[in-house]
Amino acid sequence: MDASLADVVYHAGMNRSEATHSTAISVSELNRQVRSLLENSFMSLRVEGEISNLARPSSGHWYFTLKDDKAQVRCAMFRNRNQQVRFRPKEGDQVVIQAKVSLYEGRGDFQLICEQMQESGLGKLQLAFEALKQKLAGEGLFEIGRKRPLPSPARHIGVITSPTGAAIHDILTVLQRRCPALPIALYPVAVQGNEAAGQIVHAIELANRDQRCDVLIVGRGGGSLEDLWPFNEETVARAIAASRIPVVSAVGHEVDVSISDLVADLRAPTPSAAAELISPDQQVQLQHLASLQHRLQRQMHLQLQRCRERMDHLRLRLRHPGERLREQSQRLDQLELRLQRALQQQLNRRQQRLDTLEQRLRQVSPSRMLQQRAQQLQPLQQRLQSSICHLLERRQLKLQGLMRELNSVSPLATLERGYAIVQSSDGTAITANTQVKSGEQIQARLHRGALICRVEKISD
Repeated sequence: MDASLADVVYHAGMNRSEATHSTAISVSELNRQVRSLLENSFMSLRVEGEISNLARPSSGHWYFTLKDDKAQVRCAMFRNRNQQVRFRPKEGDQVVIQAKVSLYEGRGDFQLICEQMQESGLGKLQLAFEALKQKLAGEGLFEIGRKRPLPSPARHIGVITSPTGAAIHDILTVLQRRCPALPIALYPVAVQGNEAAGQIVHAIELANRDQRCDVLIVGRGGGSLEDLWPFNEETVARAIAASRIPVVSAVGHEVDVSISDLVADLRAPTPSAAAELISPDQQVQLQHLASLQHRLQRQMHLQLQRCRERMDHLRLRLRHPGERLREQSQRLDQLELRLQRALQQQLNRRQQRLDTLEQRLRQVSPSRMLQQRAQQLQPLQQRLQSSICHLLERRQLKLQGLMRELNSVSPLATLERGYAIVQSSDGTAITANTQVKSGEQIQARLHRGALICRVEKISD
């Protein structure tokens, strides 16, 4: 027994010699004594670190891990204490706690019982997470519009995770239950550590080159922020965004949110949930198939029944050809008689119409109309001749009057009284001595004939 364990036994009331030669103690007794030793040896102390693996069960207590870049310690803060905290802590918060050192006997875990908690600032990983989240959001990698629809149903699932982790076991269990025939391609990668991000990126690229799968599940089981960090790497986020195959991110538990969750086409709270979301349920399909089979059987039964009823009906309608010929012959005779009656009625109607038209034609006979028009034309002709004679007489009298008026003003009448009209060679009447020149030839028109004269002298 080492010195520390001997000290524990000594504090329990035994000396070293007695502890060495006594019977072995139980594990529960050991944990009880260690707890008593820790709680009595350490006073209340202040510890600073980053919160990780925060859990809030329905009891109201808080359970979390406090860590720095080299170590971590489990912590518990009971309800009567955490109700006094003025802020709501979350993953990645940097806090300062006032705590007592203790041991959880059920598991033998060393832990701190937190009595007070104050904010100290965000941890380095959380700050890196927020910075990358803001950067990728600015580039639009989280936009709903760029997310691709998942195939419905999926025909070949690719799983990028650890081949030995709980995630692949959960996924296979769900798929075996829901759809055992669905093919699965496993791309084994490390899911934590420095090499994990590179392997995940390579697996996504390999799946896109293979083109076997129509949907990918990328993820792992739960863990601390450090354990999940490969899924917060920028290279992984960009590989998911560049994938031509739709990607479902299933990282950690429901409360864990990674950059991969935000970039992926669909975020599943757990790997099991991812398998549930993208796989068809064979029970539903079997129920649907059974329903279709039942409907098909019912429709076939109804169709056969209708065919049977139609056959019986046709059998009743089937008769001997001779009987049908006799019926058709009788029907033909009836149709012939109807046709004769219809023709006779048609002829009678046409004869009546012809008689009516002949009677109307006689009333409008051309010879009769010509005789009537001739009788009407005779008095009109007499009236026309009388009117023409009267019109000619009036026009003759009017012409004589106009001739008298014209003669009274005619130059020719003046010529009868011995006057003459003197005209130039072009026929223009000469009214002044300035219109002619000496020696010019002029014409003097008389009542009868004309004289051709030459100007010898012009006087005023």
